[in-house]
Amino acid sequence: MTELWRASEHEPLAGEEWSVERAEAAIAAIVADAEAAFDGTLWPWHPRDGDEAWADSDIYIGGAGMIWALDELGSTGWGDAAVSFIDRWRARPSPWDEEPVETGFHFGELGVNVAAFRVTRDAGIGDRIHELVLASRASDANEVMYGAPGSLLVAEAMLAWTGEPRWDEAWQAVASSVETARDADGLWTAHVTGHAFRSFGPAHGYAGNVRALANRGSAPVVDLERYVLRDGVLANWPPGDDSRPDEIRVQWCHGAPGIVATVGDLLDLELAVAGGELTWRAGPLAKGYGLCHGTAGNAYAFLVLHKRTGDEIWLDRARAFAMHAIGQVEREREKLGRGRYSLFTGDIGVALFVRHLLDGDDRFPTMGPFA
Repeated sequence: MTELWRASEHEPLAGEEWSVERAEAAIAAIVADAEAAFDGTLWPWHPRDGDEAWADSDIYIGGAGMIWALDELGSTGWGDAAVSFIDRWRARPSPWDEEPVETGFHFGELGVNVAAFRVTRDAGIGDRIHELVLASRASDANEVMYGAPGSLLVAEAMLAWTGEPRWDEAWQAVASSVETARDADGLWTAHVTGHAFRSFGPAHGYAGNVRALANRGSAPVVDLERYVLRDGVLANWPPGDDSRPDEIRVQWCHGAPGIVATVGDLLDLELAVAGGELTWRAGPLAKGYGLCHGTAGNAYAFLVLHKRTGDEIWLDRARAFAMHAIGQVEREREKLGRGRYSLFTGDIGVALFVRHLLDGDDRFPTMGPFA
Protein backbone atom coordinates (compact mmCIF):
# COMPACT_ATOMS: atom_id res chain seq x y z
CA MET A 1 0.00 0.00 0.00
CA THR A 2 1.26 3.49 -0.86
CA GLU A 3 2.08 5.52 2.23
CA LEU A 4 -0.12 8.61 2.53
CA TRP A 5 2.56 10.76 4.18
CA ARG A 6 6.12 10.53 5.45
CA ALA A 7 6.67 11.23 9.14
CA SER A 8 10.12 12.62 8.38
CA GLU A 9 8.52 15.62 6.64
CA HIS A 10 6.43 16.59 9.66
CA GLU A 11 7.02 17.48 13.29
CA PRO A 12 5.06 16.96 16.50
CA LEU A 13 2.49 19.60 17.32
CA ALA A 14 3.90 22.02 19.88
CA GLY A 15 0.68 21.98 21.88
CA GLU A 16 0.75 25.63 22.92
CA GLU A 17 -2.65 26.73 24.23
CA TRP A 18 -4.69 28.95 21.93
CA SER A 19 -4.58 32.61 22.85
CA VAL A 20 -6.26 35.46 20.97
CA GLU A 21 -3.86 37.92 22.56
CA ARG A 22 -0.81 35.94 21.41
CA ALA A 23 -2.29 35.59 17.93
CA GLU A 24 -2.89 39.35 17.63
CA ALA A 25 0.57 40.10 18.97
CA ALA A 26 2.15 37.73 16.45
CA ILE A 27 0.36 39.44 13.56
CA ALA A 28 1.48 42.86 14.80
CA ALA A 29 5.07 41.68 15.21
CA ILE A 30 5.22 40.19 11.71
CA VAL A 31 3.76 43.32 10.12
CA ALA A 32 6.08 45.63 12.07
CA ASP A 33 9.11 43.54 11.13
CA ALA A 34 8.11 43.58 7.44
CA GLU A 35 7.61 47.35 7.48
CA ALA A 36 10.99 47.91 9.10
CA ALA A 37 12.85 45.47 6.84
CA PHE A 38 11.93 47.20 3.56
CA ASP A 39 14.91 49.32 2.49
CA GLY A 40 12.98 51.45 0.02
CA THR A 41 13.75 49.11 -2.86
CA LEU A 42 13.54 45.49 -1.72
CA TRP A 43 13.05 43.16 1.20
CA PRO A 44 16.03 40.99 2.20
CA TRP A 45 16.17 37.69 0.33
CA HIS A 46 15.91 34.59 2.48
CA PRO A 47 18.50 31.82 1.97
CA ARG A 48 15.82 29.13 2.18
CA ASP A 49 14.14 30.66 -0.88
CA GLY A 50 17.11 29.65 -3.03
CA ASP A 51 19.12 31.85 -5.35
CA GLU A 52 16.27 32.89 -7.63
CA ALA A 53 16.52 36.61 -6.95
CA TRP A 54 15.01 37.21 -10.40
CA ALA A 55 11.67 36.61 -8.61
CA ASP A 56 12.11 39.44 -6.11
CA SER A 57 9.17 41.40 -7.54
CA ASP A 58 6.41 38.84 -8.08
CA ILE A 59 3.33 37.84 -6.10
CA TYR A 60 4.52 34.39 -5.08
CA ILE A 61 7.86 35.15 -3.49
CA GLY A 62 8.64 38.81 -4.17
CA GLY A 63 7.72 42.35 -3.28
CA ALA A 64 4.29 42.41 -4.94
CA GLY A 65 3.13 39.58 -2.70
CA MET A 66 4.43 41.35 0.38
CA ILE A 67 2.50 44.48 -0.57
CA TRP A 68 -0.67 42.46 -1.27
CA ALA A 69 -0.49 40.95 2.22
CA LEU A 70 0.52 44.11 4.05
CA ASP A 71 -2.38 45.99 2.47
CA GLU A 72 -4.82 43.29 3.57
CA LEU A 73 -3.35 43.45 7.07
CA GLY A 74 -3.93 47.21 7.28
CA SER A 75 -0.43 48.51 6.55
CA THR A 76 -0.53 51.60 4.32
CA GLY A 77 1.71 53.78 2.16
CA TRP A 78 2.91 51.15 -0.32
CA GLY A 79 1.83 52.83 -3.57
CA ASP A 80 5.24 54.01 -4.79
CA ALA A 81 6.91 50.75 -3.87
CA ALA A 82 4.21 48.73 -5.64
CA VAL A 83 4.69 50.70 -8.86
CA SER A 84 8.46 50.35 -8.61
CA PHE A 85 8.10 46.57 -8.58
CA ILE A 86 6.41 46.73 -11.99
CA ASP A 87 9.49 48.41 -13.46
CA ARG A 88 11.75 46.02 -11.60
CA TRP A 89 9.89 42.97 -12.90
CA ARG A 90 10.08 44.21 -16.50
CA ALA A 91 13.83 44.75 -16.19
CA ARG A 92 14.62 41.46 -14.49
CA PRO A 93 16.60 38.67 -16.15
CA SER A 94 14.28 35.68 -16.65
CA PRO A 95 15.50 32.07 -16.46
CA TRP A 96 12.69 31.18 -18.89
CA ASP A 97 13.48 33.33 -21.89
CA GLU A 98 11.83 30.76 -24.12
CA GLU A 99 8.48 31.22 -22.37
CA PRO A 100 6.44 34.43 -22.09
CA VAL A 101 5.41 34.68 -18.44
CA GLU A 102 4.12 38.25 -18.51
CA THR A 103 0.54 36.99 -18.17
CA GLY A 104 1.25 34.92 -15.07
CA PHE A 105 -0.67 35.88 -11.92
CA HIS A 106 1.68 34.59 -9.24
CA PHE A 107 4.96 34.60 -11.18
CA GLY A 108 4.41 37.14 -13.93
CA GLU A 109 3.97 40.80 -14.65
CA LEU A 110 0.19 40.45 -14.38
CA GLY A 111 0.33 39.79 -10.65
CA VAL A 112 2.80 42.59 -10.00
CA ASN A 113 0.40 44.99 -11.71
CA VAL A 114 -2.56 43.65 -9.73
CA ALA A 115 -0.77 44.28 -6.43
CA ALA A 116 0.05 47.82 -7.58
CA PHE A 117 -3.54 48.48 -8.65
CA ARG A 118 -4.77 47.18 -5.32
CA VAL A 119 -2.99 49.98 -3.46
CA THR A 120 -3.08 52.77 -6.07
CA ARG A 121 -6.27 52.30 -8.15
CA ASP A 122 -4.27 53.76 -11.05
CA ALA A 123 -6.29 53.69 -14.29
CA GLY A 124 -3.25 53.13 -16.49
CA ILE A 125 -2.24 50.08 -14.45
CA GLY A 126 -5.82 48.84 -14.75
CA ASP A 127 -5.61 49.11 -18.54
CA ARG A 128 -2.36 47.11 -18.57
CA ILE A 129 -3.96 44.43 -16.40
CA HIS A 130 -6.87 44.20 -18.86
CA GLU A 131 -4.42 43.78 -21.74
CA LEU A 132 -2.55 41.01 -19.94
CA VAL A 133 -5.73 39.20 -18.86
CA LEU A 134 -6.95 38.97 -22.44
CA ALA A 135 -3.47 38.00 -23.69
CA SER A 136 -3.44 35.05 -21.26
CA ARG A 137 -5.86 33.21 -23.53
CA ALA A 138 -2.90 32.32 -25.73
CA SER A 139 -1.05 30.61 -22.86
CA ASP A 140 -0.95 26.83 -22.66
CA ALA A 141 0.18 26.85 -19.02
CA ASN A 142 -3.38 25.88 -17.96
CA GLU A 143 -2.91 26.54 -14.23
CA VAL A 144 -3.39 29.50 -11.90
CA MET A 145 0.19 30.57 -11.24
CA TYR A 146 1.32 31.05 -14.84
CA GLY A 147 -1.73 30.59 -17.05
CA ALA A 148 -5.20 31.75 -18.00
CA PRO A 149 -6.93 30.32 -14.90
CA GLY A 150 -4.95 32.86 -12.85
CA SER A 151 -6.31 35.58 -15.12
CA LEU A 152 -9.81 34.50 -14.12
CA LEU A 153 -8.90 35.28 -10.51
CA VAL A 154 -7.50 38.65 -11.59
CA ALA A 155 -10.58 39.57 -13.63
CA GLU A 156 -12.78 38.54 -10.70
CA ALA A 157 -10.76 40.75 -8.33
CA MET A 158 -10.82 43.72 -10.71
CA LEU A 159 -14.58 43.39 -11.15
CA ALA A 160 -15.03 43.37 -7.37
CA TRP A 161 -12.72 46.37 -6.89
CA THR A 162 -13.98 48.54 -9.76
CA GLY A 163 -17.43 47.34 -10.83
CA GLU A 164 -16.44 47.97 -14.46
CA PRO A 165 -18.34 45.78 -16.97
CA ARG A 166 -15.20 45.15 -18.99
CA TRP A 167 -13.94 42.84 -16.26
CA ASP A 168 -17.03 40.64 -16.48
CA GLU A 169 -16.55 40.51 -20.26
CA ALA A 170 -12.88 39.64 -19.82
CA TRP A 171 -13.72 36.94 -17.29
CA GLN A 172 -16.22 35.35 -19.66
CA ALA A 173 -13.74 35.41 -22.54
CA VAL A 174 -10.95 33.82 -20.52
CA ALA A 175 -13.30 31.27 -18.91
CA SER A 176 -14.26 30.06 -22.36
CA SER A 177 -10.61 29.43 -23.24
CA VAL A 178 -9.97 27.70 -19.90
CA GLU A 179 -12.93 25.36 -20.41
CA THR A 180 -11.86 24.63 -23.99
CA ALA A 181 -8.38 23.66 -22.76
CA ARG A 182 -9.70 20.82 -20.59
CA ASP A 183 -8.76 17.28 -21.52
CA ALA A 184 -11.49 14.80 -22.37
CA ASP A 185 -11.61 13.49 -18.79
CA GLY A 186 -12.03 16.98 -17.32
CA LEU A 187 -8.46 17.55 -16.11
CA TRP A 188 -5.99 20.00 -17.64
CA THR A 189 -2.51 19.43 -19.04
CA ALA A 190 -0.22 22.18 -17.78
CA HIS A 191 2.78 23.33 -19.80
CA VAL A 192 5.18 25.14 -17.47
CA THR A 193 8.91 25.86 -17.86
CA GLY A 194 9.33 23.23 -20.53
CA HIS A 195 7.38 20.48 -18.77
CA ALA A 196 3.94 19.03 -19.50
CA PHE A 197 2.02 17.42 -16.64
CA ARG A 198 -1.43 16.90 -15.17
CA SER A 199 -1.64 17.98 -11.55
CA PHE A 200 -4.46 17.76 -9.01
CA GLY A 201 -3.49 20.51 -6.58
CA PRO A 202 -4.29 24.23 -6.55
CA ALA A 203 -0.90 25.63 -7.54
CA HIS A 204 -0.46 23.96 -10.91
CA GLY A 205 -3.58 21.94 -11.64
CA TYR A 206 -7.15 20.89 -11.29
CA ALA A 207 -8.13 22.28 -7.88
CA GLY A 208 -6.86 25.78 -8.64
CA ASN A 209 -8.53 25.87 -12.04
CA VAL A 210 -11.85 24.69 -10.65
CA ARG A 211 -11.65 27.28 -7.87
CA ALA A 212 -11.05 30.06 -10.39
CA LEU A 213 -14.12 28.96 -12.33
CA ALA A 214 -16.29 28.11 -9.33
CA ASN A 215 -15.87 31.50 -7.64
CA ARG A 216 -18.36 32.74 -10.23
CA GLY A 217 -20.41 29.57 -10.46
CA SER A 218 -18.96 28.08 -13.63
CA ALA A 219 -17.24 24.80 -12.76
CA PRO A 220 -18.44 21.21 -13.08
CA VAL A 221 -16.53 19.14 -10.54
CA VAL A 222 -14.34 16.25 -11.66
CA ASP A 223 -14.76 13.12 -9.54
CA LEU A 224 -11.49 13.29 -7.61
CA GLU A 225 -12.33 9.99 -5.92
CA ARG A 226 -10.92 8.32 -9.04
CA TYR A 227 -7.45 9.49 -8.08
CA VAL A 228 -7.55 9.43 -4.28
CA LEU A 229 -5.31 7.29 -2.09
CA ARG A 230 -7.21 5.89 0.91
CA ASP A 231 -6.38 4.29 4.23
CA GLY A 232 -9.55 3.94 6.26
CA VAL A 233 -10.76 7.40 7.26
CA LEU A 234 -7.72 9.10 5.69
CA ALA A 235 -7.37 10.41 2.14
CA ASN A 236 -4.57 11.98 0.15
CA TRP A 237 -3.86 12.69 -3.50
CA PRO A 238 -0.58 12.36 -5.41
CA PRO A 239 0.71 15.49 -7.13
CA GLY A 240 -0.52 14.24 -10.51
CA ASP A 241 -1.85 11.30 -12.45
CA ASP A 242 1.64 10.01 -13.30
CA SER A 243 3.33 10.67 -9.94
CA ARG A 244 5.60 8.14 -8.30
CA PRO A 245 4.78 6.90 -4.77
CA ASP A 246 7.79 8.76 -3.37
CA GLU A 247 6.38 12.07 -4.65
CA ILE A 248 3.42 12.09 -2.25
CA ARG A 249 3.07 15.38 -0.38
CA VAL A 250 0.90 16.85 2.39
CA GLN A 251 1.01 20.52 1.41
CA TRP A 252 -1.19 23.25 0.00
CA CYS A 253 0.49 23.05 -3.41
CA HIS A 254 0.29 19.25 -3.65
CA GLY A 255 -1.81 16.88 -1.57
CA ALA A 256 -4.92 16.75 0.58
CA PRO A 257 -4.48 20.08 2.43
CA GLY A 258 -4.52 22.14 -0.74
CA ILE A 259 -7.34 20.20 -2.37
CA VAL A 260 -9.54 20.52 0.72
CA ALA A 261 -8.58 24.17 1.26
CA THR A 262 -9.35 24.98 -2.37
CA VAL A 263 -12.34 22.84 -3.39
CA GLY A 264 -13.40 21.34 -0.06
CA ASP A 265 -16.77 23.05 -0.41
CA LEU A 266 -17.34 21.19 -3.70
CA LEU A 267 -16.02 17.74 -2.83
CA ASP A 268 -18.11 14.90 -1.46
CA LEU A 269 -18.23 15.70 2.26
CA GLU A 270 -16.83 12.36 3.42
CA LEU A 271 -13.89 12.73 1.04
CA ALA A 272 -13.21 16.32 2.16
CA VAL A 273 -13.28 15.24 5.83
CA ALA A 274 -10.92 12.34 5.07
CA GLY A 275 -8.47 14.79 3.49
CA GLY A 276 -8.71 17.05 6.51
CA GLU A 277 -8.16 14.13 8.87
CA LEU A 278 -5.04 13.14 6.94
CA THR A 279 -3.75 16.72 7.24
CA TRP A 280 -4.27 16.66 11.01
CA ARG A 281 -2.77 13.18 11.55
CA ALA A 282 0.35 14.06 9.53
CA GLY A 283 0.92 17.17 11.67
CA PRO A 284 2.73 20.47 11.04
CA LEU A 285 5.26 20.57 8.23
CA ALA A 286 8.89 20.52 9.26
CA LYS A 287 10.07 22.29 6.09
CA GLY A 288 8.35 25.53 6.95
CA TYR A 289 5.38 27.50 8.18
CA GLY A 290 4.22 29.36 5.08
CA LEU A 291 1.31 29.10 2.70
CA CYS A 292 2.56 27.02 -0.22
CA HIS A 293 4.31 24.20 1.61
CA GLY A 294 4.01 25.00 5.30
CA THR A 295 1.94 24.68 8.44
CA ALA A 296 -0.23 27.77 7.86
CA GLY A 297 -1.16 26.80 4.31
CA ASN A 298 -2.21 23.33 5.44
CA ALA A 299 -4.44 24.77 8.16
CA TYR A 300 -6.72 26.47 5.63
CA ALA A 301 -8.18 23.00 5.08
CA PHE A 302 -9.42 23.10 8.68
CA LEU A 303 -11.04 26.53 8.17
CA VAL A 304 -12.91 25.26 5.11
CA LEU A 305 -14.12 22.16 6.96
CA HIS A 306 -15.21 24.22 9.95
CA LYS A 307 -17.26 26.46 7.71
CA ARG A 308 -18.79 23.52 5.85
CA THR A 309 -19.55 21.24 8.81
CA GLY A 310 -19.92 23.63 11.74
CA ASP A 311 -17.92 21.13 13.82
CA GLU A 312 -15.75 22.96 16.37
CA ILE A 313 -13.05 20.29 16.14
CA TRP A 314 -11.86 21.85 12.89
CA LEU A 315 -11.64 25.29 14.46
CA ASP A 316 -9.65 23.83 17.35
CA ARG A 317 -7.29 22.18 14.88
CA ALA A 318 -6.82 25.41 12.93
CA ARG A 319 -5.98 27.18 16.17
CA ALA A 320 -3.47 24.49 17.13
CA PHE A 321 -1.72 24.81 13.77
CA ALA A 322 -1.78 28.61 14.10
CA MET A 323 0.05 28.51 17.42
CA HIS A 324 2.56 26.05 16.01
CA ALA A 325 3.17 28.20 12.92
CA ILE A 326 3.69 31.29 15.09
CA GLY A 327 6.32 29.37 17.05
CA GLN A 328 8.01 28.27 13.82
CA VAL A 329 8.20 31.88 12.62
CA GLU A 330 9.75 32.99 15.89
CA ARG A 331 12.31 30.19 15.92
CA GLU A 332 13.34 30.86 12.32
CA ARG A 333 13.65 34.59 12.97
CA GLU A 334 15.79 33.96 16.04
CA LYS A 335 18.04 31.61 14.06
CA LEU A 336 18.63 34.03 11.15
CA GLY A 337 18.24 37.32 12.99
CA ARG A 338 15.45 38.55 10.69
CA GLY A 339 12.24 37.49 9.05
CA ARG A 340 11.42 35.70 5.80
CA TYR A 341 9.78 38.17 3.44
CA SER A 342 7.51 36.52 0.90
CA LEU A 343 3.79 35.85 0.68
CA PHE A 344 3.84 32.14 -0.14
CA THR A 345 6.89 30.98 1.82
CA GLY A 346 7.38 33.60 4.50
CA ASP A 347 6.15 35.12 7.73
CA ILE A 348 3.51 37.40 6.20
CA GLY A 349 1.56 34.37 4.97
CA VAL A 350 1.32 33.14 8.55
CA ALA A 351 0.07 36.57 9.64
CA LEU A 352 -2.64 36.44 6.97
CA PHE A 353 -3.71 32.96 8.02
CA VAL A 354 -3.94 33.97 11.68
CA ARG A 355 -5.89 37.10 10.69
CA HIS A 356 -8.32 35.01 8.68
CA LEU A 357 -8.66 32.55 11.54
CA LEU A 358 -9.51 35.34 13.95
CA ASP A 359 -11.98 36.89 11.49
CA GLY A 360 -13.74 33.64 10.56
CA ASP A 361 -12.53 33.86 6.96
CA ASP A 362 -11.56 30.70 5.05
CA ARG A 363 -10.41 32.32 1.78
CA PHE A 364 -6.88 31.33 0.82
CA PRO A 365 -4.85 34.45 -0.13
CA THR A 366 -5.03 35.46 -3.83
CA MET A 367 -7.53 32.69 -4.65
CA GLY A 368 -10.76 34.65 -4.06
CA PRO A 369 -13.63 35.17 -3.81
CA PHE A 370 -12.72 38.86 -3.71
CA ALA A 371 -14.48 41.79 -2.08
